[in-house]
Amino acid sequence: MSLASQLRVTRDSFTLDLDLDVPDGEVVGLLGPNGSGKSTALRCLAGLSPLAQGRVQIGDTIVEDASRSTYLPPERRSVGYVFQDYLLFPHMSVADNVAFGLRARGVDKRTARSRAGEWLERLDIADLADRKPRQLSGGQAQRAALARALVTVPDLLLLDEPLAALDAATRASVRALMRSHLADFGGAVVLVTHDPIDAMVLADRVVVLEDGRAVQSGSPADVAQRPASNYVAQLVGVNIVRGDALEGAVSLTQGGSVHVADSRISGPVIVAIRPEAISVHRKQPEGSARNAWPGRVTSIESRGDVVRIEVASEPPLAAIVTPGAVASLGLHEGASVWLSVKATDLDAYPT
Repeated sequence: MSLASQLRVTRDSFTLDLDLDVPDGEVVGLLGPNGSGKSTALRCLAGLSPLAQGRVQIGDTIVEDASRSTYLPPERRSVGYVFQDYLLFPHMSVADNVAFGLRARGVDKRTARSRAGEWLERLDIADLADRKPRQLSGGQAQRAALARALVTVPDLLLLDEPLAALDAATRASVRALMRSHLADFGGAVVLVTHDPIDAMVLADRVVVLEDGRAVQSGSPADVAQRPASNYVAQLVGVNIVRGDALEGAVSLTQGGSVHVADSRISGPVIVAIRPEAISVHRKQPEGSARNAWPGRVTSIESRGDVVRIEVASEPPLAAIVTPGAVASLGLHEGASVWLSVKATDLDAYPT
């Protein structure tokens, strides 16, 4: 077990009370609303926020035990940390940023630079080695921060909203790259995110936090299919389907098919279809949408200013529409409908 922890922290009226164990090779995604304790948990694991009670063991080392006043500072913990805003040193080159952790551990400059260069090559940013962080795009800075965290070969890797600062196009490509490198990482990974797609693609297990406590834990598919609270149900409202892609066409495991815009992607994939991107019709639609399915409305649920429509189609999908659309289309449970979505509105990721 790379991580075994009991985290107890109280600040003003907020209390974090979380037991979190992560074996070698597993990626655990912490999901939850703002203020639920996700980032606080990472700071506790890294040693940036001391525990009021509890214990943290990383690898074979007990790095903190509040009952025995045991506390190892962050620099003595086998932890790699990728912050949301990357926190690259602005006065250092990319290569020196990546080598910093090794130099801080006493590795000589030549060896540290060599090992940093290897990671820059792996993350396809070797040509940026001499640049300063201000000269990098968001995706390039994220890769540099990931290289800096991994070059020390930590037992525990912490990722705090690592994709949040990226635009949509960059986010998709960096997410795919990150997934491939996390698959090769031998230690434990704890990923904080508010995006269910990040969790579905990157995490092996999801732990949902609300008010400082875990309210649900399980595989992404289990959490999505059996939400334990209203927040979880809203959080994982995105449609997730799986299948095999070839030249832009995805044959779905559960039957049916979808077309995606990226014709280069191939093999097993996850396809995310946001309910807001789905159009609902009473007749077969005409137009540019490459994906269209007949179905039957199985449930209609009002959610404030919008309405969520569940449709038995192939694949089964949920769409978000306005109350006005429900009225104008005459939607009701049992109504026959057509759903359509443009290929450009689908996100496909290798599994």
